[in-house]
Amino acid sequence: MKPLRLRQQNRQVISYVPRVEPAPPDHALKVEGFRDVWQLRGKYVAFVLMGEHFRRSPTFTVPEAAQRWAMQIRQEEEVEE
Repeated sequence: MKPLRLRQQNRQVISYVPRVEPAPPDHALKVEGFRDVWQLRGKYVAFVLMGEHFRRSPTFTVPEAAQRWAMQIRQEEEVEE
């Protein structure tokens, strides 16, 4: 039996810090059927309004993933629906 390989413990965890923007860009296309998802250069991005600014997600290949990210951010920040 092969020994079990454990994940490297000293590997740095890379976390995503959402960008803050005044509004979704003009060239972004709103994806129908999703509250916070926009199509940007062939990828899907979520923009969540936080106070006076939008938080921008990383890019996703499917709109459902971007919407899940937006819902998670709303929960973490307790943003009103």
